[in-house]
Amino acid sequence: MDENKRPLTDPTTGAETLEDAEQLDTALCMSGGGYRAMIFHLGTLLRLNEAGLLPKIDLFSSVSGGSITNGVLGLAWPKLNFDANGVAANLGTLVVDKVRAFADVTVDEESIVLGVLWFGTVSDRVAEAYDKHLFDGRTLQALPDKPRFLFNATNVQTRSLFRFSKPYAADYRIGLWIKPDLEISKAVAASSAFPPVLSPCTVKVDEDVWEKEGRGPLCMKPYNTHLVLTDGGVYDNLGLESPWKRSKTIYVSDAGGATPAEADPDENWVGHSKRVLDLVDTQVRSLRKRMLIQSYKAKEKDGGYWGIRQDISEYKAPGRFDVPFEKSLALANTPTRLKKMDDTVQERLINWGYAITDAALRSYPHPELPGPKGLPYPGSGI
Repeated sequence: MDENKRPLTDPTTGAETLEDAEQLDTALCMSGGGYRAMIFHLGTLLRLNEAGLLPKIDLFSSVSGGSITNGVLGLAWPKLNFDANGVAANLGTLVVDKVRAFADVTVDEESIVLGVLWFGTVSDRVAEAYDKHLFDGRTLQALPDKPRFLFNATNVQTRSLFRFSKPYAADYRIGLWIKPDLEISKAVAASSAFPPVLSPCTVKVDEDVWEKEGRGPLCMKPYNTHLVLTDGGVYDNLGLESPWKRSKTIYVSDAGGATPAEADPDENWVGHSKRVLDLVDTQVRSLRKRMLIQSYKAKEKDGGYWGIRQDISEYKAPGRFDVPFEKSLALANTPTRLKKMDDTVQERLINWGYAITDAALRSYPHPELPGPKGLPYPGSGI
């Protein structure tokens, strides 16, 4: 085996390991959460860019709605003009404006209707919408070599994380698919195949694409020829798994939802199933978040976490934005949909992502940063 490659499983513990030996020191994870997450993460990117931190990131790892933003950023990356301070003046034009234009399009309703009418699957229709409005037929091979852009999905067959990137796609129970010539729209559709309505996303693969060395125990038909994938959030809604194993500094932008207590939950199978899925999602995210925060406290990892549902008053950064919790919480409760979003709501979500990112960065990993000059859209507020 190439000395730069590692086996997909640890021979001692059986746990997932790195697919290659390259360490990607600094990572940004962008969570799921439909258009809410897609737009919120724009605020995060704007603040990281303003701080000169964006070009220092080696790995962008995303899930679901975060993968839409990640894909647009990845394709735009070679055209971003970073100055001597690490600030790209054209981030707004190439990334923010394009993602916001897509937020003017409702994707989920039409995709569901066409899928039900047997015009392909729902996920196929979603991928077509992504391709039409954002990716224009380009494949993962159109992404830059550096930094790495990673899109996470969940493999329903193997119950493992399935990762798409330019150098490879991988599932530790199947193996490595080197330089996948797969449309970015398909990878993002798999990552955002929210169950049950937008799931599953199926990907047909020639069995010969899998590397012969380091194959997993399930590298056989149909596991390696007919992939059945669902939203990456089913496995890890923070996109934290891969960065955890290879990055010392991890920033996490979390725009995920929450499952409140419910005194009289539905008992019919549809409503009950949705409630159970929501509980599983909340528990997975909570466990990942707890692990991350503990690693910061123990000095095992550097970086910072910020969430759409946080109270900004918990951060002590001087001059942070004063945002009433009830206002930010109202934005956090924006439904998890791929549905047209009002321009003002978009701007408030971007402002909120910017403000909470700023508070987190200057409270913990980067207290040396100067405070921001103002919100990206001051007229809309939060």
